[in-house]
Amino acid sequence: MSKNVREVKGEELVELVKEGKTVVCDFWATWCGPCRMLAPVLDKVAEEFAGRAEFVKVDVDESGEVAQKMGIMSIPDVYIFEDGKVKTHQLGYVPESAMRAFLSENLK
Repeated sequence: MSKNVREVKGEELVELVKEGKTVVCDFWATWCGPCRMLAPVLDKVAEEFAGRAEFVKVDVDESGEVAQKMGIMSIPDVYIFEDGKVKTHQLGYVPESAMRAFLSENLK
């Protein structure tokens, strides 16, 4: 388990988003190879961006209803929520430099 990215259930994600918090959410699954490759990348950049967003991950197998409502069709899929709505997302595995650039561009 990551020290900088906490695992939440779909319902908790919905609550965080409703509260208007800036949330970076990794939709993933245990059986997904690219998801497992992305986990340490996200953990590292989450430490760098601490205080600018809350970093969470949602297992699509455990929280399928929320993933379905979000339209998650492929994983990993990293969403940024801001002011109660989706701001943007990054689909698929990306290296650390690309994830850092994505977050730099999209987090206040």
